[in-house]
Amino acid sequence: MNLLLNYTPKILYALGETFTGNDEIYSWLLNNGFPELAAFSSAVRGSEKANEWLLNNGYAAFSALDYTIDNNKNARMWLEKYGYTIEILFADTCNKDANAAQQLHDMDLDILVHLADQINKFRDSMFFNPFKFRP
Repeated sequence: MNLLLNYTPKILYALGETFTGNDEIYSWLLNNGFPELAAFSSAVRGSEKANEWLLNNGYAAFSALDYTIDNNKNARMWLEKYGYTIEILFADTCNKDANAAQQLHDMDLDILVHLADQINKFRDSMFFNPFKFRP
């Protein structure tokens, strides 16, 4: 299955910009047919409310991807079960796995490497996010 590849590189690039604090692009995604991407951005940045929205509005795969980025083994198993191979590579790239990033590059999915880099820059800038604690 594909999740991220359902979007054009331009939209994925815009998603990446939301991790730089670009509220204008975040609002554009939210109000122009991509509320799931805005919610995913919020979830990655620590919003449990956004994760709940994803689950309640038919975007469980985005929620699982967020949790997989946070190294949740159950979420990763869910993605594996439903065939989200690209998303697993993306989550691994978000966790600075150079092999996963190379695999995405080899598949001409550099936009996903760029998106993972944007998420990493955001995560690296966070000293501690008490709202992102997940047992």
